[in-house]
Amino acid sequence: MANFEELKTAMGDLDEVLVLQILGEVAADGGDSATEALAACQAGMDIVGEKYESGEYFVADLIFAGDLMAEAAALLKPLLADTETISLGKLVLATVKGDIHDIGKNIVKALIEAAGIEVFDLGVDVGAEAIVGCLQESGAQVLALSGVLTFAVESMTEIVAAVKAAGFDDVKVIVGGAPVTAEYCEIIGADAWSINAAEGAGICRDWLSA
Repeated sequence: MANFEELKTAMGDLDEVLVLQILGEVAADGGDSATEALAACQAGMDIVGEKYESGEYFVADLIFAGDLMAEAAALLKPLLADTETISLGKLVLATVKGDIHDIGKNIVKALIEAAGIEVFDLGVDVGAEAIVGCLQESGAQVLALSGVLTFAVESMTEIVAAVKAAGFDDVKVIVGGAPVTAEYCEIIGADAWSINAAEGAGICRDWLSA
């Protein structure tokens, strides 16, 4: 029988060998405990976020954690096919128009998905029209915008204005990236900002858990 506390710790320690070994045991058991295994991996990612915030882990560790969580999710997905999984909600994620950086966005995506949130990742260089369209189709409750270049702030401002003009007043907006500050967050019209991937993912989780 798989040890889920051990799995949680292994994920938090980024022990890929042990994580995959335990997930192999879950699969060998027939996958009946796949939901518990996924929850343990998600809890382990919380530990990763805490270690990043404390300075024990660095960006490279977050990238590795994201890859490991994606690998774990891929292994568990077939076992969860017949199991009802609970999602906290939906989130649209994009690097804004004019910016093609995606490392930060991808880290945030992994952490948000690990929290049990369904993510609609539109990729990079994304404008207002595509984002408004995705919000309409997905029914997402949160919009997360990323940008590394200074002029990304202008793109974010245009996107948020378009989202509000389209009637999505209830959609929470968080912005992040190197140029973003509290002052810029207010100018953009966003509800929150963060340049820390773990903190940003936590804000989104708190919004959808409320």
